Amino acid sequence: MKFTLNWLKDHLDTEATLDEILYALTDLGLEVEGVENPEDRLGAFRIGYVQSAEKHPDADRLRVCMVETADGTQQIICGAPNARAGIKVVVAQPGDYVPGIDTTIQVGKIRGVESHGMMASERELELSDEHDGIIELGEDAQVGQRFIDYAGLNDPVIEIAITPNRPDALGVRGIARDLAARGLGTLKQADIPAVPGQYDSPIKVYLAPEVADEACPLFLGRHIRGVTNGPSPKWMQQRLIAIGLRPISALVDITNYVTYDRGRPLHVFDADKVTGDITVRFAKDGETLTALDGKDYALADGMTVIADEAGPEGIGGIMGGELSGCTETTTNVYLEAAWFDPIRTANTGRALKINSDARYRFERGADPAFTPDGMELGTRLILDLCGGEASEVVQAGEVPDTARRYILRPERVVSLVGMEIPRAEQIRILEALGFDCAEPGTVAKAMAALSPVAPLAEAGEISVGVPSWRPDVQGEADLVEEVARVASLTKLEGKPMRRAKPGVAKPVLTPMQTRTASARRTIAGLGYNECVTYSFIQADHAALFGGGTDATEVANPISSEMSHMRPTLLPGLMNAAARNQARGFADLALFEVGMAFPGGEPGEEKLLATGIRVGQTAPRNAHGTRRPVDLYDVKADAEALLATLGAPVERLMPMRSAPEWYHPGRSAVLGLGPKNPLAVFGELHPRVVEALDLKGPAMAFTVFLANIPFPKRKSATRPALTLADLQAVERDFAFIVDADLETDKLVRAAKGADKALIEAVSVFDVFAGERAEAQMGAGKKSVAIAVRLQPTEATLTDKEIEAVGEKVVAAVKKATGGELRA
Repeated sequence: MKFTLNWLKDHLDTEATLDEILYALTDLGLEVEGVENPEDRLGAFRIGYVQSAEKHPDADRLRVCMVETADGTQQIICGAPNARAGIKVVVAQPGDYVPGIDTTIQVGKIRGVESHGMMASERELELSDEHDGIIELGEDAQVGQRFIDYAGLNDPVIEIAITPNRPDALGVRGIARDLAARGLGTLKQADIPAVPGQYDSPIKVYLAPEVADEACPLFLGRHIRGVTNGPSPKWMQQRLIAIGLRPISALVDITNYVTYDRGRPLHVFDADKVTGDITVRFAKDGETLTALDGKDYALADGMTVIADEAGPEGIGGIMGGELSGCTETTTNVYLEAAWFDPIRTANTGRALKINSDARYRFERGADPAFTPDGMELGTRLILDLCGGEASEVVQAGEVPDTARRYILRPERVVSLVGMEIPRAEQIRILEALGFDCAEPGTVAKAMAALSPVAPLAEAGEISVGVPSWRPDVQGEADLVEEVARVASLTKLEGKPMRRAKPGVAKPVLTPMQTRTASARRTIAGLGYNECVTYSFIQADHAALFGGGTDATEVANPISSEMSHMRPTLLPGLMNAAARNQARGFADLALFEVGMAFPGGEPGEEKLLATGIRVGQTAPRNAHGTRRPVDLYDVKADAEALLATLGAPVERLMPMRSAPEWYHPGRSAVLGLGPKNPLAVFGELHPRVVEALDLKGPAMAFTVFLANIPFPKRKSATRPALTLADLQAVERDFAFIVDADLETDKLVRAAKGADKALIEAVSVFDVFAGERAEAQMGAGKKSVAIAVRLQPTEATLTDKEIEAVGEKVVAAVKKATGGELRA
């Protein structure tokens, strides 16, 4: 939303500086995105007087002009047809930058004659498209005076960001109302007297039954005859140009001006091009319309159109049609002011891909009660600027009833905002914003008598009526927000919270929140970089990970690439890795902790901690430590995280039940049984890696944070440290086993042979393949393990060590069928 400072002062009587206004706007929630000061662009140009204009000796179309400027008389070569002696002009001197031609003026020679500047046209100063000649100023212009001061162009342009819940701020008056409530001035009166009709309108209006209830409950029309559609006045053109609009004609400029001044879209039809009466109805499949932007649009059933007897003449709330548009020859017009349903307008605009100022306001909720006033304001401007005679207003439908009241408890404002805002100040703020505040026993009782559902204020409470231009206010919390933003949260002072009871306060975070934070710290400590990705992904990506079903489809996606909720965290991380690879970062370790949505019902979401590794384990170096990441890297990462979170890592069972997006032979699930998986790790399936444009292989792990059992009782201290005083003994064993045997099964069997003495078992060699089978038989391999014995009571004797060794051999043979390798 753009507006100029002087435009704002049409509605706000203020002495505040520009900086004060800018600060207040941002503090009120109308964030200032930029300020364009014409002084920076046009401040250098000054007024000059052409003393003489002689024909150039070597060019028929050029004139050698002697121009009186602030720095004395200068010789300027000019080719404009209106360059002549006796006129006052706008002069650009050497060193001045001319924005319209993107050039800095220099002293130069044109056909052998020196020129010390330039006399500018309107297009060269970006004031309009006019370039037929240089600017001619009035006799009251003073030589040496700044052009922007003379022309009244020294008017800063302010651009603010409007949130979707503030349609009232899409008009300059709404912005002025907020500033007046803050105390930066007084909101000026803006009474709009009705224009008496001189005759009955020859064009009537009808609302089709299907649109009258919701799509378009109100339509006002007025015939105005005998108008002259010339250029709009200079002041209006300057304001429209300042905010980025192109002046077209007086009739069109008036509707654009009212749209930005009051947030009220209007439309003018050339009445002589309208066939019969106007009907507001739904479009029929197959109907088309050439809109004012010159494009043809295919209309669909359910789109609101303004139609005459020949067919559609405009798309309700979005754009008029070219056929009935106003031109320079228009003498009779039909002015429209209507109210269109926000949701239907948004859906129609999105389907037709039309972005217009009218749609932008209607889909956010234009003020329905201002519709009749908007008609009168538009009529008055047309009569004042274009002449003519107005008919009686034709009305179809009624103004939508938006009246509602809510109870505001002043003490609730203080408790939620955290500032002491007096009750009287709360009432002042709300009334300055246009709300109606009633004391107990007055208006509230009257409202209650009219409507049984109207809230009745009790002692100390305030019954607040919401104005029609604030559709976003839907309860007491919204009223609190209005008071808070005007009172300014910058005045909020930090205060210590009171303790309900003496002593140590209870933990603020839940156990799961504490676990989540610990997971983030742990994974980051393992060398991963944290990512925060969207919870929405495209359907085909979701399908790769078991999602993409109707249950997880988003009803109103912001784009086609965000149509479904993510079933896991992997798609977002893989896309992030692919983008990094495309920019030359090949060795990556990324992680995310967040929610995934395998199902669409409440309770089906899962809290996951997922990491992904691609590339090499280290940068290139001279020591040969660089190697590709493998599944054992992510297995170690998953186990480290599980150990930090208190999972019994030593008791976890590896299972071949990893999801299908993992490599079937290079992945596993770690769990406390088939029904309680705690983590999954491994290499991602090449098909999935290729589908997401990732250069693999890629390794990943996911820990299911909610599946890890919490300790049954909390301990304030760590368990006692146990240190062994006796020398540990380590023995190696090599077993011949089936080639398809899972090595973990052998390790578990060996470790369980003597739980009292065996402290650890690890694999240090696997001999498999054709050479192994040639020595040990087809389908066989050799697995070598190291068994560490830790005595606690006495040093082990050779006999005791041999006894444990026999137990290990027997346990492995029983569990795996393996034989001790000779």
